[in-house]
Amino acid sequence: MGMPAPNITSPAMPLLSVLGETIAAARAAGRSDLVGRLEVAADRVRDPRRRIVVAGRIGDGKSCFVNALLNLDICPVGDDATTTIPTLLSHGPEPRAELVLTGHGDSSGGQTRVSVPIGELATIDARSPLARGLRVVRLEVQVPNALLADGIVLIDTPGVGGHASSYVTNPLGLVPTADAVLVLSNASTELTEPELSFLRQVRELCPTVALLLTKTDLYPHWRQVHDADRAHLARAGLDVPMIAVSAVLRTHALRLQDQRLGIESGFGTLYQFLRDQVVARDELATRAEVARDIRSAAEHLALALGSELVAVRDPAQGAAAVRGLHSARAAAEGLHRRTAAWQQTLADGITDLAGDAEHDLRTRLRTIVRTTEEWIDAHDPGRHWDRIAEHLTDTIDTALGDNLLWNHARAFQLAERVAEHFSDLGAVDLPDVRSGSPADIGRADAVTLADLEPDIGFGSKLLVGMRGSYGGVLMVGLATTFAGLAMLNPISIGAGVLVGGKAFRDDKQARLAKRRNEAKAAVRRFVDDVAFQAGKESKDRLHRIHRALRDHYAGVAERSLRSIDDSLRAAQEAAAMATSQRAERAALLEHQLRVVAELRRHAEVRQAAAPNGHADTVAP
Repeated sequence: MGMPAPNITSPAMPLLSVLGETIAAARAAGRSDLVGRLEVAADRVRDPRRRIVVAGRIGDGKSCFVNALLNLDICPVGDDATTTIPTLLSHGPEPRAELVLTGHGDSSGGQTRVSVPIGELATIDARSPLARGLRVVRLEVQVPNALLADGIVLIDTPGVGGHASSYVTNPLGLVPTADAVLVLSNASTELTEPELSFLRQVRELCPTVALLLTKTDLYPHWRQVHDADRAHLARAGLDVPMIAVSAVLRTHALRLQDQRLGIESGFGTLYQFLRDQVVARDELATRAEVARDIRSAAEHLALALGSELVAVRDPAQGAAAVRGLHSARAAAEGLHRRTAAWQQTLADGITDLAGDAEHDLRTRLRTIVRTTEEWIDAHDPGRHWDRIAEHLTDTIDTALGDNLLWNHARAFQLAERVAEHFSDLGAVDLPDVRSGSPADIGRADAVTLADLEPDIGFGSKLLVGMRGSYGGVLMVGLATTFAGLAMLNPISIGAGVLVGGKAFRDDKQARLAKRRNEAKAAVRRFVDDVAFQAGKESKDRLHRIHRALRDHYAGVAERSLRSIDDSLRAAQEAAAMATSQRAERAALLEHQLRVVAELRRHAEVRQAAAPNGHADTVAP
């Protein structure tokens, strides 16, 4: 287990042969629309990219963990926040890196790629000269590596939390499209409330999540922290596996070829998790998805073949079948004509969702601002500015995550509402409404809370008191000279002390009020910038969902009408066929139907064997 990364993938699935037969049957029937959809499914089976997102708070050792997992020194490591932009690592024949850029405010998806020397990866950030003033989307790195060659794609994300910095919904925005998420928490302390909130959000967006307890080599008490974290997860109702790992021990084990040290590093348990919970689960999900495509194609093909066979065997029954197909075609044409109806439902739903999402986000952020300002009014922000910054970061990240979850659930409900328009066609598969794609990684910019001007030093405070006391000494001293006393006497000095103390207190209150006003203004600017970034990201996400739903249901309507048209034409041609040709044509159709039926049976078995095989199907 301390040796180089084992192969965690399984042999190629025989599903490709079934797909090939289905594609051949669809091509023979002249159904180019079905061929295109099935070929996309075949590409997905041949090249299964499994995206694993590595997330955690700043300083939890994400980059060090990625380096140890790959046995490469590729991600920059440091004491501060060294990963400031998402880094996507995949397999390539030669080491190469590219910086992916896009114009500020550009929603067209146009991107620019700039080559980055491998040796300069540690210097790349959002303000890098290579960015040319454009927005940095992500850093893509390709390296020859056994684990990455198996189809694993690792995404090292910027740390969540930290001092006065919010990365909007990154890395949470990457979670819906991930095959697995590894959330890191170092063994120095127990899980905090923000970490538990982040875990809850990740768990709702991705079914395959593991909590990695890192840096166990640095903290002898890590087992107590492990047990405490397990209790926290149980209280929060989070069924998430925990794996204790040490990147340092893993690195030493590989360098020394020490099997015992490799076992102690915990990476063997991690590989087992990746094999069982990521690769195996992804294969089952892929099988279920491809099986749905095969079953759908088989149903479309069987409709035309069955209608023609009925007409060939018995012209009287064929005439009845033609009448039934005419009715079905009328219903399909009505659905096609009623395209405006489901598109209107979709457009109205997206508009309502956009408004509700913005209102939900604004409400959450205004509550945070109000609570923070009340805390500032009761305390000196100059003394607790770091605490305020940490509180803002944690609460805003949690609010943005909850808003993303809310949008995700509403988008799925909208897909179900649109599917109701297709009830005449039977059960309709729901489209993928996940909120991102590999091309969308890293769109959000970091937003930083401004530093608060520090309080004046002791010397300045002393000068303020002396300046105030001078007036008291002078005023009272002059008055007492008429009584024959010296300018400086106990009375004038006492008056100077009283006046100087009052001046010092008034100045202190004025400075405190100024700091509070500046702190509130800084908080409002910070939250407003976050709202601006999050609002843009939310709108882009809804545009992608809108396009996905529109294209999916337009395809459903088009394929249904095409199948009925083909069935009607085939039945009409069969009814007019010469008697001498009927037996030969019937035999051919029976053979083709047996092939299609076998394909459908295979697809149904595959789909039933997969977990939640019917989770994405709505039966109206």
